[in-house]
Amino acid sequence: MSVEASVAADDSGIVFAKASEPVMVPGRRSFLQYQELGVTAASQGKMRAQVTKATQGLSEATGWHVHLCEGQFVYMLKGWVQLEFAGGRIERIVAGDSMYIPGDTPHNETATSDEFELLEISIPAEMGTESCDAPE
Repeated sequence: MSVEASVAADDSGIVFAKASEPVMVPGRRSFLQYQELGVTAASQGKMRAQVTKATQGLSEATGWHVHLCEGQFVYMLKGWVQLEFAGGRIERIVAGDSMYIPGDTPHNETATSDEFELLEISIPAEMGTESCDAPE
């Protein structure tokens, strides 16, 4: 998904995204809100940074999937998200925690707090998502 954010930029390439004027964009899941931070355009698609917010907890697991990218970094700002990985590994990240998920790593978001907010960075900006079978 390619998004051009309306954020302040100058000739130096420095981009500012103001909290008072958030640029909301469509994202992978319709029940979440995504705020573009201007990094996609500023980096010419080399990376993406956005804030993802939920005002209603996950009602069912997202299903096993992989992201088609080099990697995805998540830093929890508020609330928590629980993910399942290969081998039955379950991780819950809470506010202040972070995780890096290499591209093509099968995972399944299984639960969330009623409300959460996270910062997500992906390389490159274009990050596809494909369903996959549960790993053994």
